[in-house]
Amino acid sequence: QVKFVESGGGLVQPGGSLRLSCAASGSIFSIHAMGWYRQAPGKQRELVAQISSLGITNYADSVKGRFIISRDNTKDTVHLQMNSLKPEDTAAYYCNRPTAITSWGQGTQVTVSS
Repeated sequence: QVKFVESGGGLVQPGGSLRLSCAASGSIFSIHAMGWYRQAPGKQRELVAQISSLGITNYADSVKGRFIISRDNTKDTVHLQMNSLKPEDTAAYYCNRPTAITSWGQGTQVTVSS
């Protein structure tokens, strides 16, 4: 069974940075595209960044130029470097496979507030 464990969230001031990590297990990690999603209270979950098996990245307009997604296929992990954080980035963040969605992990909470 595929499992994702997200970590790295926390409370940060506007303009600050955080680096999220997602550890995957239970499948052949390297052949799948991976994505970071977020869900704010009262809103639908949205895909904010994705990286293909070959390392091609794509970002939602709301985070383009501020977030960087990367992956390490030797460690079955995917990261999200978040810079210039804004209050509207506050959400629970999750990782999953955009082209083969499976069970969601517990997520990691990011709160951007002064």
